[in-house]
Amino acid sequence: MPDISTIATILKDLVAFDTTSRESNLDFIGYVEDYLRQYGIKSVLVEDNENRKANLYATISESDTGGVMLSGHTDVVPVDGQAWLSDPFALKQEQDRLYGRGTADMKGFIACVLAWVPTMVDAELSKPINIALSYDEEVGCLGVRKLIDFMAEMPTLPSFGIIGEPTNMKIINAHKGKRAMSVKIDGFSAHSAYPNEGVNAIEIATQLISFLRSQQLEIQENGPFDDGYTVPHSTIHVGTIRGGTALNIVPDRCSFNFEIRHLPTDDIEQIVARFDKYARIELEPKMKAVQPSCRISIEPLSDYPGLYTALDSPVIDFVQSLVKEEDHPHQISFGSEAGLFNRRVGIPCVVCGPGSISEAHRPNEYVSLKQLEKCNAMLRRLVDCLSWGKLPLQ
Repeated sequence: MPDISTIATILKDLVAFDTTSRESNLDFIGYVEDYLRQYGIKSVLVEDNENRKANLYATISESDTGGVMLSGHTDVVPVDGQAWLSDPFALKQEQDRLYGRGTADMKGFIACVLAWVPTMVDAELSKPINIALSYDEEVGCLGVRKLIDFMAEMPTLPSFGIIGEPTNMKIINAHKGKRAMSVKIDGFSAHSAYPNEGVNAIEIATQLISFLRSQQLEIQENGPFDDGYTVPHSTIHVGTIRGGTALNIVPDRCSFNFEIRHLPTDDIEQIVARFDKYARIELEPKMKAVQPSCRISIEPLSDYPGLYTALDSPVIDFVQSLVKEEDHPHQISFGSEAGLFNRRVGIPCVVCGPGSISEAHRPNEYVSLKQLEKCNAMLRRLVDCLSWGKLPLQ
């Protein structure tokens, strides 16, 4: 069993790679590929279209049936404008905490998995352990889709997956899905003394935003509801808005982005369709009556499905036995790649990893040694079970 100092050493190396989503992750992936090669493990890289980023997939064991997938994303969120007390890309230890960007989300989990590789190789596993690392999770679970396309052509898929997002090592069986949309309004400029000669793009945007707000209030009133979530219903949120050039000019441009975070069982197509109908039927004709070139453009930015793994699924009991968790699995409002693995290739997944989501994305992000120890213990039990041939899904 690797000790915490081994995990911390690997984590130090991983944190040193600036894998902010806007940057390449190839140095990080190269490090992991070289590390696995030392133990005779061949990695498959699934690159993006520009060859700037790559997913990695590797299998440990001679067996070609089922097994477990341990999955994590390699990218991190920016540190721009955050008040860090130390270099975010240099691991720093203070008492029980290891500070650095990505320590919780989610390089701590990846470091634990890599630290176990030598033991996994020597364990003569009855079922394989599959390592899946992705890119661009933080900007909409984008990179993992190419990895899933690759996996869909494999003769055998993992029997289940553990996605190591920071959950304080609690088992998550369900999370919300998300769809993000971009809205652009092309109005018609005029002097502000004669606003009737123009089409005010900002005013159109406010009407659209008010419509979204009315939809949110309806959901809050009528549901559907799931009390397993902190926010027990789907939510609609406008996050950014830009428009206008000067106070005395009727603005001809405005744009805003909004997102829907929805229950995994909630059909949000009706929400999107109602919003589109309001824009096309109620607003655009009035705009075009003033100036035919006016229009409203609604484009998707990103989306990923929610996750729901039934409580009676064998993977739930099995992972509970690995983490010694007696509580019922939890549900979370933030998303992960788990829903995509389940929806697109049918791999039942749970989310479980070291660290707290409350520390992710913030300055002075950290993971505690206690959390890494819990993850270490989970992986020890996993290796033991696979060595003994005890796997609930075949």
